[in-house]
Amino acid sequence: MLVNQRVDVPVTIDRSLCIDECTLCVDMCPLDSLAIDPETSKAYMHVDECWYCGPCAARCPTGAVTVNMPVLIR
Repeated sequence: MLVNQRVDVPVTIDRSLCIDECTLCVDMCPLDSLAIDPETSKAYMHVDECWYCGPCAARCPTGAVTVNMPVLIR
């Protein structure tokens, strides 16, 4: 079972804003870190690997994707 939202991962998805079966953020991730949950049809981060590059958040039409940049990278 997946939790609604984790804040300790590099990318979080607001499931209330995420469009069912939309794959724009998943398609943009160069590391394939994002996936669509087959039970909810929403995106989630399935591995904790991220380059903090940002195309996933930039491509999301609803603003559901947030890249949690570490302070040292900002």
